[in-house]
Amino acid sequence: MRRLFTSLRAIGATLLIGLLGVGAAGSGEYAKPSVPSRAAVVVELFTSEGCSSCPPADALLAKLDELGGVGNAQVVALEEHVDYWDDQGWRDPFSSHDWTTRQLAYADVLGNRNPYTPQMVVDGSVEFSGGRVEQALQSIAAAAEQAKVPVTLAEASRDKPGKENFSVEVAKLLAPPKGGAAEVWLAITETGLHSSVTRGENAGHELRHAAVVRSMRKIGEAKPDRDVSFSSSDAAVSLRKEWNRDRLKAVAFVQEKNSLRILGAAEISLHP
Repeated sequence: MRRLFTSLRAIGATLLIGLLGVGAAGSGEYAKPSVPSRAAVVVELFTSEGCSSCPPADALLAKLDELGGVGNAQVVALEEHVDYWDDQGWRDPFSSHDWTTRQLAYADVLGNRNPYTPQMVVDGSVEFSGGRVEQALQSIAAAAEQAKVPVTLAEASRDKPGKENFSVEVAKLLAPPKGGAAEVWLAITETGLHSSVTRGENAGHELRHAAVVRSMRKIGEAKPDRDVSFSSSDAAVSLRKEWNRDRLKAVAFVQEKNSLRILGAAEISLHP
């Protein structure tokens, strides 16, 4: 198993660099609004520490997150740990039924019927087994070619320890959303998390993660008839004490309510 994890990382890095010409994302100052020159593409991975097929997919997402960009795409990674593996010998400490619910919504829309792990979803539009490196690269490249709605995200204020306010702005929608509604979401992710698994399919392995979703909530709806379809200067998020602020990122994205297609996104690292 360990040999498989190592080879996946090597293969993934080679393909990412060789096929699509990877360059590191610009760092900039933490508090500046994010306005990426590349097209922001949201890559969601539904995974579980109880699933022996998931570590290679976790490693692929971690490589994508580490590199930041793939060709013309700025990869916005979201690692969502589902909870339906939790009764199979190992309870994933990062799992949440919220992510299972989100995956079930994708299953209804994308037509894959039953949820499974590892599952990768690119911009809410295409899904496939999360360990398929070449398919991931091709899907990300294709998504980057689609017109995006500009999203601007910045830290606004810090009222008190553990509570963060963000400024989120979504530009005019490129077309009326299917079903008439587009929702704006704000998520917090944490990288550098790991577990020493003692039971279940991955017993005896040290599992490492990137961009684990700690929280995600809807903060409003984009109005298709406005030049600025959504604007908020005080979108609040509570940060738990056990989260390492130095490894946290905020992600804002606008998503069609019915089709679940993601129209635009932005990501920033939190100021220390």
